[in-house]
Amino acid sequence: MLVSLLASSLAALSTGSVASTVGAPAGGRPGATTFHRPILSIGANKSNNWSGYNQGLLEQSGKMFHQISADWKVPTATAHRHGEAEFSSTWVGIGGGCVDAGCAVTDPTLIQTGTEQDVDASGHASYSAWWEIIPAPSVTITTVHVRPGDHIHAALAESSSVPGMWTMALRDLTTGKSFTQTIPYASSHATAEWIQETPVQIGTGAPAGVGPLPNLSRVSFDLARTNGARPGLKSSEEIQLADSQGHVLASPSAPDDDGDGFNDCAYATRCPAP
Repeated sequence: MLVSLLASSLAALSTGSVASTVGAPAGGRPGATTFHRPILSIGANKSNNWSGYNQGLLEQSGKMFHQISADWKVPTATAHRHGEAEFSSTWVGIGGGCVDAGCAVTDPTLIQTGTEQDVDASGHASYSAWWEIIPAPSVTITTVHVRPGDHIHAALAESSSVPGMWTMALRDLTTGKSFTQTIPYASSHATAEWIQETPVQIGTGAPAGVGPLPNLSRVSFDLARTNGARPGLKSSEEIQLADSQGHVLASPSAPDDDGDGFNDCAYATRCPAP
């Protein structure tokens, strides 16, 4: 039944309509397009594009996800390798993750919003806010201009009266600027996640694929919620980011004491808990 649910959700995406949107395609440099893709799993707790926490319908004994939120501070990005364009995203989303604890089943749908922290080949860092619904590319939020250290609150919630209608909200609590929109989306509701990602970049002059990760200051997720309640994060839900050779590029910490937050550390195999 789960496989049928995921297949029908993906089919709905290919035929469904999307409301008019605000902003422009996001990219790490002019002319580039950014895609924040579903998990590229290389095992139960490792991925080629995600680091953070992922909860799934089967792993959560049948729980479906209709709301997610969290707070974090925008990390500072610096060049990891001289002369290389590098990319990172911090976000919350529903869909796109591992449905079961072993990651034998993944979810093809994904609705998400977050911040981008990129470094160009000259070492210049740029920061932005964005939203995305698979299969379309990322869209920059032009009303919120984020800076490193800004306190961000991001949330997604499906209407209880109109199934399939989602409200996306991102607020920069440091500057007071905010973004909100309501948009239709056919989600499977099968996974929820809080993620530090290396997104796919197209049009950067390099082959299309998951971009290199810059150096990042520690990211601290907190006040996480699913369906309006604390998610009760568990260490078994951690995902480490690894390269194609299996070398770890980023690691989440153990959850905090109340199970609603964690730290994420770039270029580290271990990360201290909050």
